[in-house]
Amino acid sequence: MSAAPARLVVLVSGAGTNLQALLDACADPAYGAQVVAVGADRDDIEGLARAERAGVPTFVVRVKDYTSREHWDGALTDKVSAFEPDLVVLAGFMKLVGASYLPALGRITVNTHPALSPSFPGMHGPRDALEYGVKVTGCTLFVVDDGVDTGAIVAQTTVPVEDDDTVESLHERIKVGERAMLVETVGRMAREGWTVDGRRVRLGG
Repeated sequence: MSAAPARLVVLVSGAGTNLQALLDACADPAYGAQVVAVGADRDDIEGLARAERAGVPTFVVRVKDYTSREHWDGALTDKVSAFEPDLVVLAGFMKLVGASYLPALGRITVNTHPALSPSFPGMHGPRDALEYGVKVTGCTLFVVDDGVDTGAIVAQTTVPVEDDDTVESLHERIKVGERAMLVETVGRMAREGWTVDGRRVRLGG
C-alpha cells in the first residue's frame, strides 16, 4: 500500500497564487500531498475563495481580534495544530509567527522569499536587488525561524536580472520561478521527507 499523502496547511494573506499552484499539484495522487486546510489573517481574500472552491476547510485568525500579538500567535498555533499538518506552507502570509508557534510548528513550516538569501531580506527583495545592481537574483524556500528571512535554506532558484528590468518586471519573473520551486520542493518534502541539521536541510532519507 502507498503511504498516505502528507498533510499540508497553507497560510495566506492575499490572492493565493502559490496556494493555487499547490492545489493544482495536489490534484495528482502521485504528488504525495493534500492541502487539508487554508488559514488567513484577513477575511474576504481570494486565497480563501480559492480554498473554498477546492472544497478545502478554511480558518481566519485576525490580529485585531486578540488583546495582544502573543495571544494571536497562540491562537494561530492552536488552529494550525488542530489539522495535524506534516508541513505548513506560508504562501504570501504577511505576518511573523512567534514564541508560541515556533516551538510547536517552526521546524515543519516553510516560507518563500523573492531573493537569494541571505541577500536582500525583508519586504523589498526585488527592489533592493535591482538597486544594488546584481546580475542574478532569484528566490529562496526556507524553514521558518525567529528572524526575517533567515531560516535554514531548503531550495533556491536563480533569475537573471535584465538591463531593462523594472522592479515589477523582475518581481514577476521571480514569482514564476518561486511557484515552480515551491511546488517541486514541497512535493519532494512530502514524498521523501527532510531533515534539518543546523543550517543544512537535506531532502530524502
